[in-house]
Amino acid sequence: MTRLQKPVWCLIFAVLFARCALAQPEVVINFDRAEITGRWTNSWTEPGVVFTPAHAPTRSAAQARLMFFPHAPSGKKGILSAMADDPIPVRATFSNPCSSVTVVLWGSTGCPARLEAFGADGKLIDKSELPSVPGREAPGDSVPSVEMTVKGKQISYIQFSGPRVGEFLVAEELRYVPDAATVPPPAANSDKP
Repeated sequence: MTRLQKPVWCLIFAVLFARCALAQPEVVINFDRAEITGRWTNSWTEPGVVFTPAHAPTRSAAQARLMFFPHAPSGKKGILSAMADDPIPVRATFSNPCSSVTVVLWGSTGCPARLEAFGADGKLIDKSELPSVPGREAPGDSVPSVEMTVKGKQISYIQFSGPRVGEFLVAEELRYVPDAATVPPPAANSDKP
């Protein structure tokens, strides 16, 4: 290796190491601790995320609610809007902004799906849409899941929606990457002489 090649390789290694050190780990949320009771809940909290209905019902004076639903035969659990006659989006609000959010969904045959990301000001940052979630190929098959992802700077919350009256759309997993700009730097060592 020549004298010129060694510094170039050192620089390349330093840049790659810095990129890996600055990359934020993906946080994975599932609903394993949720109980399938058939009862509604107003909200659900996981580390760094709060799930709520996106708004009040438009067709009644009832309170918007969420519930958990099992994915047979996998045994996974998912969260969805409990308002079958007034489909209301499910909102996931993050305690710190994100740069990427992926939701694993499954739903009624033919149900459309929409995933939207918003900033703290309520402005749309990104969206992903499917005209129809995948359905079973044979009656004995389990309902397949699909991943949808939104990306952008400073995502404050996401909403997933799409079902029409009588349909359902369930999120079984949510993965997010905290925005690097919002992660505090490591504390300085105060033991220096």
